[in-house]
Amino acid sequence: MEITFLGTGVAIPEKGRVQSGILVRLEDKPLLIDCGSGVLSRFPDAGVPHTEVDTVFLSHLHLDHVADLLPLIKANWLRGKTEMRVYGPDGTEDWFSKVLGAYEYILDGVDVDVVEISPGKEFTPEGFDCEITCATASHSVPTLAYRVTAEDGEFVYSGDTEPCRNIMDLAVESDLLIHECSFPPGTKVTNHTTPSTLAEMLEDYNKEIGSICLTHFYPEMKGHGKEAIHRLKDYVDGEVILAEDLMKLEI
Repeated sequence: MEITFLGTGVAIPEKGRVQSGILVRLEDKPLLIDCGSGVLSRFPDAGVPHTEVDTVFLSHLHLDHVADLLPLIKANWLRGKTEMRVYGPDGTEDWFSKVLGAYEYILDGVDVDVVEISPGKEFTPEGFDCEITCATASHSVPTLAYRVTAEDGEFVYSGDTEPCRNIMDLAVESDLLIHECSFPPGTKVTNHTTPSTLAEMLEDYNKEIGSICLTHFYPEMKGHGKEAIHRLKDYVDGEVILAEDLMKLEI
């Protein structure tokens, strides 16, 4: 299993980072989780044809996680690939129908199947040899964290969230937890995570999680990477990794 970070940033522009998106390659078939602005342009840099993607999971519907979904669908359509399956939390179907409905010239040319998922659901997405489990995150809108379990490994993607037990429980005995870390230690913030608040939550899990990869960095996190690693390194069994755009991890 190979994970490529297409975007590790947020809604505020920062050099070298586009908005949220990770590409998971499972037996040569890619699965995309989140598709924020700039993610589509990362495909050539990652060496992956965008037309290979026909399955997208959305953690939630904030723009920095969904803005390039329709551009991806259009780009595929222009290359003759018209089918797409989109999984997401409650509200995804209504949101997508409104977005796609604004572009009649695309509407009749694509076949997009939107599937809304309930927290706690376990299933195998069509065309993949893996199991997906989801849990409720702690954010300002309905948000799902996903656990992807395949023969060669398993990881959890938090989406946007405060540290919460739902996600930690989902990540127990996983190889990797990809967790947002929006702001530096000591920042008072809701709906998002700092190294301090994540460490406080991890104290109760006694190294039951393999490695942690931090992502979704606001510009305020610049220069605080080593501090974040130091704050968290004693709470995981493996490494603490700082995500960068186009970074690849293998499980």
